Amino acid sequence: MPASETTVGPRGSLSSLMAGKRGLVMGVANDHSIAWGVAKTLHEHGAELAFTYQGENFGRRVKPLADSVGAELLLPADVQDEASLEAVCEALDKSWGKVDFLIHAIAFSDKNELQGRFADTTRANFLKSLDISCYSLVDMSRRILPLMSDGGSIVTMSYLGAQRIMPNYNVMGVAKAALEASVRYLANDLGPEGIRVNALSPGPMRTLAGSAVGGARRVYKTVADNSPMRANATLEHIGGTAMWLCSDYGASTTGEVIFVDGGYHAIGMPHLENLPKVEG
Repeated sequence: MPASETTVGPRGSLSSLMAGKRGLVMGVANDHSIAWGVAKTLHEHGAELAFTYQGENFGRRVKPLADSVGAELLLPADVQDEASLEAVCEALDKSWGKVDFLIHAIAFSDKNELQGRFADTTRANFLKSLDISCYSLVDMSRRILPLMSDGGSIVTMSYLGAQRIMPNYNVMGVAKAALEASVRYLANDLGPEGIRVNALSPGPMRTLAGSAVGGARRVYKTVADNSPMRANATLEHIGGTAMWLCSDYGASTTGEVIFVDGGYHAIGMPHLENLPKVEG
């Protein structure tokens, strides 16, 4: 059989793995966003997409990306505004009637507090970071539940700083820890409805959000030098993992935090060749 016709099972070719599936992608800021890497991969394998954006500036950035994948639904959304989220779900219901997957890639912290000590986090930034970065997943999962009448998949984005201390990650580490716990509780709640809930934990990425963390370039290089794969993940790698979780092949995977970081999460310390030499 020619390579172009190779199949992956009874459901058809790999290129049509997401054919007939529709989903909402939240969190695209530009073409370097993790959410865009996921969206692009899902589109390439047949999915129909809708996007949200917050504010006109981001709307202008997201529109050409949405157009490039034939997305007809580009919806304003503020995860701290209940009316805004209600309008998003109403638009999806009116246009599609049902949704098969939700990609949640939303996080926030004041960048001035993503450096220095976690102990200096302000109450206002702590609460806002947890609200936007964690509660928004809970809120959107509940709201989109009626649209997942045939079951579905919810995928959010975490980071190793949820489980280990990472330089300058500070309150975002706490927010991501809460997010990962929320994934497990949501998976249990929504499982009887045929809905899976999982988190991806990519390594450090060259994204707009990632650049806000102090020392991001050094962290990026350290992970590349010391991960078992000796490389950071790409948007395509993350997109492929998300596609598996959203496809029928992910039907029995839920409540998981899946690392897509070249194996860096398994490393206890840098490789010897990357440690300072000690005399004597």
